[in-house]
Amino acid sequence: MTDPATPDDTRADAVPPAEPAEPAAARPLTILIGADTFLPHVNGAARFAERLAAGLVARGHDVHVSAPSAGHRNHGTFVETIEGQPVTMHRLPSWRWYPHDWLTFVMPFRSKHYARKVLNAVNPDVVHIQSHIVIGRGLSREARKRGVPIIATNHVMPENVIDFTALPAFLNKIVIKLAWDDAKRTFDLTRAVTTPTRKAADFLEATIDIQGVIPISCGIDASNYTADLTPRDANRLVFVGRLTTEKQIDVVLKAIAALDPTLGVTFDIVGNGDQRRNLEQLTAKLGLADRVTFHGHTSDEELRSLLTRASAFVIASIAELQSIATMEAMASGLPIIAADAVALPHLVHDGENGYLFEPGDVEGLAAMIDRVLRQTPEERLRMQRASLEGVKVHDITRTLDTFEALYRDEPLPE
Repeated sequence: MTDPATPDDTRADAVPPAEPAEPAAARPLTILIGADTFLPHVNGAARFAERLAAGLVARGHDVHVSAPSAGHRNHGTFVETIEGQPVTMHRLPSWRWYPHDWLTFVMPFRSKHYARKVLNAVNPDVVHIQSHIVIGRGLSREARKRGVPIIATNHVMPENVIDFTALPAFLNKIVIKLAWDDAKRTFDLTRAVTTPTRKAADFLEATIDIQGVIPISCGIDASNYTADLTPRDANRLVFVGRLTTEKQIDVVLKAIAALDPTLGVTFDIVGNGDQRRNLEQLTAKLGLADRVTFHGHTSDEELRSLLTRASAFVIASIAELQSIATMEAMASGLPIIAADAVALPHLVHDGENGYLFEPGDVEGLAAMIDRVLRQTPEERLRMQRASLEGVKVHDITRTLDTFEALYRDEPLPE
């Protein structure tokens, strides 16, 4: 006889225990990215924002980007194809910054007004700002009022902006301090602050006295690049990036001029910037006009071809928080010769996939170039394979996984 105090699960009308529910698939998010620099701007921060937006669309999210217009009249909401994906762009009325050769910017006193308009139109689950300067500053303050979670990524170094303030040096220091003070107020509004590398995170924590900055690689899709592991038939160096003062391309040109002429070194420079004319003049003065090619902006196919056939990638920059261009060169199987500054040592392990030199040291750079170009085929192949192995940790899939976790306030993947 059944104990009356015990449920009788043998009865015909007994309800069987419920099976554990299958976890529901995480719903797609509506994500608003605020970027002070984006296509047609060409720089690392813009490239990251483009890849992030496109990668999130490919994962099924509804992605909107608030960014400057290409010109004052070209503003509005459009669907643009970014990295092969349709992204909803909210182009804000912008003006050309005349000390810079292409930069456009939103009037700071209008940033909150535009932020309110975009937030009303999008109603995002999360806001991800790529800068604390203008668009990101306005979005963070308006999103905080509405209780929308904010993620911030810092791509800014002081050297990235002081060339374009058009102010005397003593005023630049004051402007930089005020800018970092304001950055602190912006970052204090966020759920999380990220930056591309651990070194960049340490710099940010020390500069504005915040804690817990998360290093997340900008990430690349290495499968888009081709490595040629066969010996080279010529000594070709390549650089990719903006032609600005902090890139110190003049140091590379002077180092090439100091090399043994019998090496027959050529140098491909991909990118434009305010220093192009000065660098072309220096090239002629050094007698390198027949060996240095300024390609300007190229198609992705041309860029990848130049990387694939190069002998080594050279970067003398003193203001890299990560350097997507260096990662692209690594994915192309190149030895890297880089300045021992900021985040470049994070990518270039001296003696493994390349060499580091003291920033600004022309003789030291020339010695490293000479050393790489005189390597045995076996030594070169070892460095090429080290670059290919080293770039694996920067796979864009891992980057997207990490940002999705931040957006959902979930534990981060290892």
